[in-house]
Amino acid sequence: MLALADRWVWDFWLAHDGERHHLFFLYAPKSLGPEHRRHRHARVGHASSADLVSWTVHEEALGPRGPGFFDESATWTGCVVRDAGQWVMFYTGSRFLHDEPDHANVETVGRAVSPDLFTWTADPQVLLEADPRWYEKLGDSSWPEEAWRDPWVYPVSDGWNMLITARSRPGEGFGDDDAGVLGRAWSPDLVRWEIREPFTRPGSGFVHLEVPQIASVQGREFLLFSCPTSGLSGERQAAGVRGGVWSVPAGHPVEDASLLLEERWYSARVVEHEGGAVLLAFENRGADGAFPGVLADPFGLEIGADGHLRVAST
Repeated sequence: MLALADRWVWDFWLAHDGERHHLFFLYAPKSLGPEHRRHRHARVGHASSADLVSWTVHEEALGPRGPGFFDESATWTGCVVRDAGQWVMFYTGSRFLHDEPDHANVETVGRAVSPDLFTWTADPQVLLEADPRWYEKLGDSSWPEEAWRDPWVYPVSDGWNMLITARSRPGEGFGDDDAGVLGRAWSPDLVRWEIREPFTRPGSGFVHLEVPQIASVQGREFLLFSCPTSGLSGERQAAGVRGGVWSVPAGHPVEDASLLLEERWYSARVVEHEGGAVLLAFENRGADGAFPGVLADPFGLEIGADGHLRVAST
């Protein structure tokens, strides 16, 4: 478990240097008061571990750079990949336009590089924004933000794909509460990026699909994402389905997604460890309903008879 006495911990992503797991996580001081304020003050912390249970906390990896930058207000969720002898982080920059309680903000994906996973330098030549040909921009609907966050980058045969938490441009057949999609971009070299049409369809029952990941478990690929109960729509909402962490076998439509972890936990990641795959998530709600803001110990994983991923029974 990773718990900081004076700070909340939530969304995270990992890299492995050959010996240790490196955890990059969002954190903010508990002195802010109400936990929802953490989103305006998020920074990227860094810890490492050999066993995914005991963590050594290091110096901060990234923080917002202030007025004039895409990450003016806060630095949000990202991912790390290794390429051409360096580590590359793609992360979300958030720019809030007004003081609280207004939630209007613009999200942009940026890039930073590191030789060692400890010292990070923002790369000003790479910025990805929502393309209005396919994606909703701030003001297009009642949604209070320009959603373009949580990049997940993975190699493909002709380069690299990026999945992004986004929302479809307004259209027929779905409402504001059902516009969640995974955006998509492609790059030949992790520097030049081409925004492409969405990876998933709107109208799938999710207001947003947060913290996506393409993960391999026992030789099979799965798509993971998170959406809380409050973000469900359509038939799921009507049936009283609970939200949390979702997964769907690769190649299946996102409508086939099944709940992997209830929303007591959130933003889970599959992690390769000791020749297998385990699941990490942060604790989102305690027994008293409060926000604990800690990283939980790993969960085991298995594949059910129906081909869907599930948490292993203990």
